[in-house]
Amino acid sequence: MEQWWWYFWFSIISLFGASLGNWIHRWRNPKCNGKLPPGSMGLRLIGETLSFFVTSNSVDIHPFVAQRMKRYGSLFKTSLAGRPVVVSLDPDFNYFVLQQEYKLVELYYMDSVAKLVHQDDMKNLGGDFHKYFRRVILSHFGHEPLKHKLLSQFEDVINQELQDWSKMPQVDLKHQTASMLFNMASKILMSCVPEENLGHDLSDILQGLMTFPVYFPGTAFYKCLKKKEKALKLTSGVLEERMNLYPTDKGDLLEKMVGDMGNEAGLTKQFVSHALFGLLIATIETIAPSITWAAKYLLDNPSTLQHLTVCIYLL
Repeated sequence: MEQWWWYFWFSIISLFGASLGNWIHRWRNPKCNGKLPPGSMGLRLIGETLSFFVTSNSVDIHPFVAQRMKRYGSLFKTSLAGRPVVVSLDPDFNYFVLQQEYKLVELYYMDSVAKLVHQDDMKNLGGDFHKYFRRVILSHFGHEPLKHKLLSQFEDVINQELQDWSKMPQVDLKHQTASMLFNMASKILMSCVPEENLGHDLSDILQGLMTFPVYFPGTAFYKCLKKKEKALKLTSGVLEERMNLYPTDKGDLLEKMVGDMGNEAGLTKQFVSHALFGLLIATIETIAPSITWAAKYLLDNPSTLQHLTVCIYLL
């Protein structure tokens, strides 16, 4: 009798071990029509998310990426926030993927990003619409507008801001730059400078994207979406006002999009307000940190600052 129970429990444990082994094997080797790059999928469900979210004070490549790049190369697989991911640090491959959008690849957003950029507005839009959107943006922010119009405006605004900063006891460069960029971008996009400056909010909003999408008061993601709601309330209000006044002689990006709303499929009120919101974020989040790091580098390297100053005088 005891021997029978021993065989029974041995069978149960063997089945459990085989099932667990198969489960882990399928997790670490996901199905794919082609050949997946090397890498690790980490723990089941969690993946390598905890390692990815570890903060780093280095201005170099994040340790998560640097370690895996050294181990696997410029293309590796992993799992982040419950999603299988392939990370590419190869510029040629990245260029190829971008060229194949809507051909071999489709747009995909992390859950947190999808909720921020309103993926429902984006997923049904084809390549022709994105070409239109890119063309409209370049017509207002491209080389010719910069050369003939925007650079002189930027110079005037920056000089005024620097004068104002010189009167302050201390300056938070990233936040002050974000506020300046918000006013500049708002004027170019919508020909207005809102009473409430949201530069500070928008400069921190992307931090909420690199978190678990848990919508609960106090979480970084919750704060991120609240800032989004405030910004969308602003852009929606400006859009409504412009639609009531259209046509005007402002000639800005908003004027162009309002005029095309009846001609371009997918160009709805909701999309335009989200597009303005996205452009404000793109302007602030890309430039403000770059200026901050450049200023830090120059302050830490006086000889470089002196050399740069001499070059500017020579020009």
